[in-house]
Order: sequence, then C-alpha cells, then structure tokens
Amino acid sequence: MTNDTPNNWTARDDAMVEEAIRRGASRRDLLKMLMGSGVALGAGGGLLMRATQAVAATPKRGGHLKAAGWSASTADTLDPAKASLSTDYTRCCALYNRLTFLNEAGEVEMELAESIESSDAKTWNVKLKSGVTFHDGKTLSSADVVFSLKRHLDPDVGSKVNSIARQMAEITAVDSLNVRIVLSEPNADLPTILSLHHFMIVADGTTDFSKGNGTGAFVLEEFEPGVRSIAARNPNYFKTTGPHLDSFEFFAISDNNARVNALLSDDIHLAGAINARSLRMMEGQQGVDTSITTTGNYTNLNIRLDIDPGAKAGFIEGMKHLVNRELIQKSILRGLAEIGNDQPVSPANRYHNTELQPREYDPERARALFEKAGVLGQTIPIVASDAANASIDMATVVQQAGSEIGMTFDVQRVPSDGYWSNYWLKAPVHFGNINPRPTPDILFSLLYHSEAPWNESQYKSEKFDNMLIEARGLLDETKRTDMYWEMQEMVANAAGTIIPAYISNIDGIVSELKGLRPNPLGNLMGYAFAEYVWLDE
Repeated sequence: MTNDTPNNWTARDDAMVEEAIRRGASRRDLLKMLMGSGVALGAGGGLLMRATQAVAATPKRGGHLKAAGWSASTADTLDPAKASLSTDYTRCCALYNRLTFLNEAGEVEMELAESIESSDAKTWNVKLKSGVTFHDGKTLSSADVVFSLKRHLDPDVGSKVNSIARQMAEITAVDSLNVRIVLSEPNADLPTILSLHHFMIVADGTTDFSKGNGTGAFVLEEFEPGVRSIAARNPNYFKTTGPHLDSFEFFAISDNNARVNALLSDDIHLAGAINARSLRMMEGQQGVDTSITTTGNYTNLNIRLDIDPGAKAGFIEGMKHLVNRELIQKSILRGLAEIGNDQPVSPANRYHNTELQPREYDPERARALFEKAGVLGQTIPIVASDAANASIDMATVVQQAGSEIGMTFDVQRVPSDGYWSNYWLKAPVHFGNINPRPTPDILFSLLYHSEAPWNESQYKSEKFDNMLIEARGLLDETKRTDMYWEMQEMVANAAGTIIPAYISNIDGIVSELKGLRPNPLGNLMGYAFAEYVWLDE
C-alpha cells in the first residue's frame, strides 16, 4: 500500500492548505503552492481533496437562515410547557435549554446540568453548570430549575407533560447550583425525560413568555404567532461550539408543494417535512438535497372509543383491516417508511415488540365487522388535513377501499391553520401526527394513560395504567421489556389508534446548508437544528 502524503508533510501544512481554500485560492494556486513545497502533482491532488472535504465539514460562522416548517397557528407559543407543534419546538429549542440533550445515538448528554445522579432511580441530584446567563443577564440558578419543573404540576399552567411531571413528588433547591428531585416511584428514565422539549428551563417567576427569555443559542428579535419569528445569535452563549448562524427566520408554509417550490426558488434554505411524493419535484434539481431519517414519527388514524362510530363494537377492528398498510407504505410514502401494526413504539426503539405482525388487509372481514357494528352503508366522516403529514392521501386510500364493500367515507379536508386546536382529539374519526419520543414510558404517558393529555382515542385501562407505573421503575431490563411488549399489544388490540407505518422524515435543504444530523426526537435534528447548522456560502 502506498501513501500519497509526503513524509515531511505535517498537520500544520494541512491547516495552511485549508486556510488558503477558505480565503478563496484557486486550484491552480493551491497546486503551485504544494509543488513549491516539494509535493508531487499526484500527491497534491489527494491532499487538495482531503483539505477540501475538511473545509466543507468545518462550520462557518455567519449568515441568515430562512427555514419553513409545515404547521403554524395563531396559538403558537414560546411557553415550553404549552408547546405542541413543530413551530413551537423549533423556537423553544433556539431560545431555551434543557437540563439534558439527546444526541443522534439516543444517548443522554448534559446541557444545563453538569451532572444528574441517583443511586436508587428515585432520588436524583442535579448539579447545574455555573456561569450560565439568561438573555436578560440574569444568572442561572437552582431557583430557575425548581420553578420550571414545578410549573408542569400546576393545573392552571396547562402543561402538555403534566402526566409525566406528576411523578416528581419533591423538587427542591439544595443550594444555588444543586437541585434534588424525589420521584413518587423509581424511574430510571428521568435524565431522558428531562431532554423533552417541554422541560426547557425558564427564569424563576416568568409569566410573560412573549420575549422568549432563555439561556439558549439565540435571542428573540421578532415573534408573531402564526406568522414568523426572527432570532439573532446570543453573544453570551455558554457553549463554545455554537451557534454558527448570525440569525435565523422561521415560519410555516402549510402547503407541501408551496414549501418545496420555495426551496427550489431559493426563497428558503430549509423545507421541513417534505411529502414523499414531492421528491419527484426535487430529483435532478441543482443545489438542493434531502435529509432523510426514520426515528419513529407516524401519522395515525384516530377513532374515538367514547362516541359513535368508534363506540360500536367491531367498527375499529373493521377499520384496522380496511387500512391497506402496504399500499400506504409503497405508494403514498414511496417506500420511505416501515409498516406498523398500531403500536406507537417504533422499530428504532430497543423496546419495540417484534412479534406484533401488521394486520392483514382484508376488506371482506372489514365488511363483516361493519355489518356487526350496524354501520354498513352509512356515511362516516373522516377529518384530514395537510397539517398531519400524508393524512389526506391515507384517507383517500380508506375511502376507495370502503367504496368496494358498501361503506361510504366522507373525507373532509380541512385547513392546516387551526387543525390541531379544532379537530385533533375532538372529531370522531380524524388523523394525528406524532413526533418521536425516546422512551415507551413517555409515549404511553402522553398518549395512552387514562388521563393522558393527548389520549387520541380515549383509551382507558386500569391495568395499563398500573403496568405503566410499575414498568418505569424496574431496573430489571428483562422484566421491563416483557411489560412494554405486553403494553404495546394491549394498545394495538384495544385502542382506537391505527398506525399504518413509521414515516421517514424528509427535510429539503439547499446544498449550502451543512451540519443537519438525525436525532431521536424527530426531524430538523429534533427541532434543534438552528443551533448546529451553518451556511457554506
């Protein structure tokens, strides 16, 4: 094996070439410089390639990024406890920090916390980093953490993670940089739970969230709910590695094709959650790329168990056999998905129940079940929207299958604006769009516990609730896995949530946008992209 790098070539010389590239030196200039240093022409080409790749991977500072999400509302908020849309998560990730952060491998890293430790998974000691300041100059202290976490326990706040936070029986400040959290029952997942978007740390006593006063990488300059936000680099950010951008602007373009066209016309640098069908629009286009990850995001058909038609025995089971999962995976999602069987824990999670096989597409069995439920021949509305990725196409698939067996489904396409507040969780049959969550406990607590804030089908089971509490405190991984497998089976068979596939997240980006990486909390780097990406212009 030969080595094209000359023996006298050093890392310092590599740095010299990289710096010359950054200054805009031409290839001819670089080769002349290399030959003047005694490097052969062939070896010089290899060195230039290596240096060019290194420069491309090195973050550049500066630039204004324009990014478009897919959902927005006049109810957009900068209060992390109330965040529920991708637009909320993106802004909160830029303005605030969490105690912990999940990296692309799903591993817990410390963020505002210096350490989080426990000997029994029930009493946890949190030590904070020192010298961290809020945008208004206030120094971070344990009082801010206590206030932020206790907010989730106050029913007047309306926290989206109240059901998860309720396990924190005691939250006390030991001193200015140390906090003790005592759980009602042991939970080994607490460091992971604290990485969720809702557990951002805000300043003690905050009641006005319109200014977005946090410790985050960006300082808010402008925010108009349902329209846009603009934020600038925080000059006093406690991390030394970022952010790289001078500023970024974030808004929503709810129509998928319009979002893609904005990317293709260079109006934006990033288009979040591109529909798989839109890849055809981007194929062969110069200057655009895609970032594709599969982490457990899904669009589900929700049928409420407490009202008709979901309350009629047999209707939900019939619907589960009428959903053509393979057609959805291959045609609607263009193969960029993994077929599911109505369990929210995806194959990306180590607790995924691999024995739960997808229900067979069986229209005749569905017909018999609809007849048993007394709904055959009736018109059943299905509410869908571009706000829930691919839901309109999925609804059309169900509608066509129903027409072949004498069932009429009225697909009611409603606007993205207001969908999550007016239809989600409310309509008898409607779609949801769930972002990935890192643990089964979080998914079940948010979506399937009897008092879960996002209990999409109103599934209620005392046995399930008790198992949820027991499983979260188990240190025996074998027993914990067995319980999570059984709970997934319970949800798949008894809840009214149909999860046909785990969708690959597709973000469209311009070629100049660098640094975007996968994250277990969803696409757009778990919505934290603004802090980590840069523009290579």
